[in-house]
Amino acid sequence: MNQRGGNLSTKSLGQHFLTDRGIIRRILNASELDLKDHVVEIGPGRGHLTDAIAERVGSLIAVEIDQNLVRDLNERFIGQTNVTIFSGDAREVDFSLLTNTSKPYKLVANLPYYAAMPIIRRFLGSSHRPSMMVIMVQREVAHQMVAQPGDMGLVSVAIQLYGRPKIIAHVSPRSFRPQPKVTSTIVRIDPFDSPVVDFDREENFFRIVKAGFSAPRKQLRNSLKNGLNIESDIVDKWLVKSEIDPIRRAQTLTLDEWARMYKIFYEMV
Repeated sequence: MNQRGGNLSTKSLGQHFLTDRGIIRRILNASELDLKDHVVEIGPGRGHLTDAIAERVGSLIAVEIDQNLVRDLNERFIGQTNVTIFSGDAREVDFSLLTNTSKPYKLVANLPYYAAMPIIRRFLGSSHRPSMMVIMVQREVAHQMVAQPGDMGLVSVAIQLYGRPKIIAHVSPRSFRPQPKVTSTIVRIDPFDSPVVDFDREENFFRIVKAGFSAPRKQLRNSLKNGLNIESDIVDKWLVKSEIDPIRRAQTLTLDEWARMYKIFYEMV
């Protein structure tokens, strides 16, 4: 596993490599791989999981940001025709270089903690999203992904807008060398064909959601007022039209309620 923290210099990437074959099997089983599959792997590290994936799929592109690891991976997989090592940052890479946009692909990723959500959201929000994602993230992030109304946060909305997340297994620090200080979790996400909210632009929808969660302990009325810098009477009118009690808190809202708020807000402004 290639869990990294800090800035992006090679010295400070802080790699923790997955060495537990049992956990690798859990990832492979959750991914339901076969020879027809094309897989994009993010963060191959030293290639232990890459080896296992390559044995089961038709083609694999492994995206690695660390130039030293890219060199080692190219040496390790030289002559293996179904494996391509791609040097780049998964937060910025051109998707057309990784996948044929007319064919499905699966994403398998041991994600660096500092970049997990930007990478996940970028792939889920793309016009050519994966047919399945099996990812390793920090345990606390995984719990946020699968949270239900009452405990939801910005991460919950951002993931469940695009797909159905499921926790597969928690992973002890002992499964890595060197051991990280936190527990990791394998999460499978089955993306929807289209987002569950029909919005014109994603940023317009998340402008409202981010405002709602800007002060999650406050009543929704106050969070939206301050987050969007609009008058209290406008917020109250908006929430009444949306059939949402203004004293509720953002973490209690369902995606359907966020969608209703979004639609009515942009009808009013």
